[in-house]
Amino acid sequence: MPEARSWQVRWWQSQWQNATGRWRSATVEQRRTWRLSAVSAFVGLVVAVASVLAAGPWDNGQRKAERARAAGSPGTGGERHGGDDARSAPGAAPVLAPLGTAAVAPSPDSGDDAVPAPTQAGLADALEPLLDENGAAGALGRTGSVSVVDAATGRQVYGARADAKAVPASIIKLATGIAALSALGPDHRIKTTVVVPEGGGKGKDKDRIVLVGGGDPTLTARPAKGPDAPASLRKLADKTASALKKSGTDSVRLGYDTSLYSGPVLHPIGPNENISPVTPLMVDEGRLDDSDHGPAPRSHDPAADAAEEFATMLRDRGIAVKGEPRSVKAAKDGKDGKGVRPLATVRSQPLSALVERALTNSDNDIAEALARQTAVAAGEPASFDGAGRAVMARLNKLRLPLSGARIADGSGLDRADHVSAALLAQVLVRAADPDHPELRPVLTGLPVAGFTGTLRGRYAQDAVGRGVVRAKTGTLTGVNTLAGAVVDADGRLLVFAFMTNGTTDPQGAQRALDRMASALANCGCR
Repeated sequence: MPEARSWQVRWWQSQWQNATGRWRSATVEQRRTWRLSAVSAFVGLVVAVASVLAAGPWDNGQRKAERARAAGSPGTGGERHGGDDARSAPGAAPVLAPLGTAAVAPSPDSGDDAVPAPTQAGLADALEPLLDENGAAGALGRTGSVSVVDAATGRQVYGARADAKAVPASIIKLATGIAALSALGPDHRIKTTVVVPEGGGKGKDKDRIVLVGGGDPTLTARPAKGPDAPASLRKLADKTASALKKSGTDSVRLGYDTSLYSGPVLHPIGPNENISPVTPLMVDEGRLDDSDHGPAPRSHDPAADAAEEFATMLRDRGIAVKGEPRSVKAAKDGKDGKGVRPLATVRSQPLSALVERALTNSDNDIAEALARQTAVAAGEPASFDGAGRAVMARLNKLRLPLSGARIADGSGLDRADHVSAALLAQVLVRAADPDHPELRPVLTGLPVAGFTGTLRGRYAQDAVGRGVVRAKTGTLTGVNTLAGAVVDADGRLLVFAFMTNGTTDPQGAQRALDRMASALANCGCR
């Protein structure tokens, strides 16, 4: 090896002096860290060398044992390279299958399904002790109905009075949501529009513009930003004021049109903090506080209040509004917008988001709006009766078991609703069907046990079903229900519907239903 040149010597000396200086100026903690790093690196090198030697002997970079095994193999190559006797290694199944598919792919080593569906006997062993413990004289009351279905096959794997009709309470929203998605598609958006009567209006209608309700209860008067925000009344006022100024108009009369809906405005339960009067025009669901879900004080006339709010916004934007807003019909000759000129429009979040919100928060106002959107799509009157018929018709098109069922509203607040656990379980099967991705929001909107929506406060920290059970809740006086989906201990997706009427202990009934759902999560039940 040739001697180092003088510049190299000087460079090494300077490097050594720098290193020595850094060491002397370092704190005690830094020196300890450097020592530990050096020792760890040395130990790692020793272990690596020992592992390589132990795995030998080696020849030209290949272990001799591997070379001998390869030479003795009757095949000619590895993965998918052919050969008469080539054997491929079995692929690993996914930990969780996509919703609506078999839990695992068929395997030549395990038969048709690597994870078989649970059996009726196995599920009976898991569920019937809970039913016996809580039935009749217990927390689940006198009338119960249970259906558990394998989502991959659509086959009911356990049932207890599964076809019996009962009051479903809020789990009827599953049927409402799937009907709306089936009729309109997940990307549909509800419009709220400002129009000008053809010719600008005459007589009392001169200079009149009309705020037309399209049935969006989530239209908000609050600040709303971002692409996923609800439709904004402020944005509608911005657009309207801009369009009026461009046309040289600075003074208008304001009307509002609620003719899209017909029939009674009040829900059959009457004025209630759980639902506003059902009209196609409202802001923030007619809430009189700052809440966006749950019980709240409600407006007695949401449409008139929305129009007053809109008039105030127009004035703030330099448009004079003469007089008080009046209830009018924008299109004198029909419902199809004939005879009017659109001035400004805002659109709701996509229907998929509305369905998810209705299910997660058990939102009654959105549920009733979804039912009426289904009615409009079907050409039915947008009333309680017309919406009920439209939802039933759409469920029938999905080939769901409707015998003896009655749907009287979209929210489940009406005790006239009567459906079976078998029907609601099959609704969830359709939502999980890979051939119907448009229905998937019915599953993705389900509350997660212990974490979201109406299940946030249920399932204790150490409960088996916490974070695993996803289910829609239902509660009326004497009625407790739960319907949703769960992946069992073997990785199989099951859907279920548990319904009980005649309960006297609502908290006890909730706990009993939660324990039943947890039992599904905790067993393979074969």
